[in-house]
Amino acid sequence: MASMPLQDQIAERVERLLLRHEQLRHTNELLAQQVAELTQERDSLRSRLQAARHRIDALVDRLPTSQPPKDGA
Repeated sequence: MASMPLQDQIAERVERLLLRHEQLRHTNELLAQQVAELTQERDSLRSRLQAARHRIDALVDRLPTSQPPKDGA
């Protein structure tokens, strides 16, 4: 069985590299999209957390302050 000519071996390897490059490029695009979506979700959650903190602070501010007990009471 004769081996493939060097030129054919190189061409086959280049084709495999091009295919792998395309797969990696596609994977990278998907990962970049996931990062963007997760960043948006994180920012939304941070915003909601900040709003909840403000609401809690407002409720705490409305609580009556405790007064020291009076003597004889």
